[in-house]
Amino acid sequence: MSRVERGRHMGSVAADAEERIKGLIVEEGLGPGDPLPTETELMERFGVSRNSLREALKSLQAMHIVEIRRGFGTYVGTMSLEPMTEAMAFRTVVGHRRGQGSLLELLQLREALEAGLMHRLAGRLPEADLAELDALVAAMHTEVREGGEIAARTDRAFHRVLHRSLDNELLSELLDAFWNAFHRVRTQARGLGAAADGEELARMHARIVDAVRAGDALAAERAVHRHFDDIRSRLSRQRPGPSFV
Repeated sequence: MSRVERGRHMGSVAADAEERIKGLIVEEGLGPGDPLPTETELMERFGVSRNSLREALKSLQAMHIVEIRRGFGTYVGTMSLEPMTEAMAFRTVVGHRRGQGSLLELLQLREALEAGLMHRLAGRLPEADLAELDALVAAMHTEVREGGEIAARTDRAFHRVLHRSLDNELLSELLDAFWNAFHRVRTQARGLGAAADGEELARMHARIVDAVRAGDALAAERAVHRHFDDIRSRLSRQRPGPSFV
């Protein structure tokens, strides 16, 4: 067997081991933080070499499916969406640098998801969440007056609080992944459009809160779409700017 053939064979064995480890996690009902069998036990169980097993574990660790703790063993990972966020952000930056519409595509995904949720949020947010959103909008106005732009952490907190009452961990993580990927692109790419009017941006967020508080799902959807229309408009001008929240 040639070196290339050996490499392909090892890759195939490692890929099979990956699937069998994932199957083990499912079959045993394991969750984040639970310990997996030792390397020796997994090698015997799956009939694979140490090198193939380690290649499989490293691949699964990159996907946050397992966590390798040196000197302690291997555990079920967090299974977070962070690897997807990294891949999505990198793909978008590369596409943007090549003159493709990857950033607008990412924007469309985020807009469709956020606007589509307004009918579930309108008139249903707890008073405590509405009060927190009001405070975040006030913080946005303060940040614009004092520093010229809304802080990314404030915008991120706004969107997290807005969707918190849905009590859907996967949805919250997916929304956060889209937000994170979009803002990651902001820091890595250049020429992302004209600078935002910070005060108007803060008012856009306030309109979303007002519509949700009033229980007007259509108005809330329109407010979300206007917000994203503003970002699209600035992106189309392709001049450097600091704020795209």
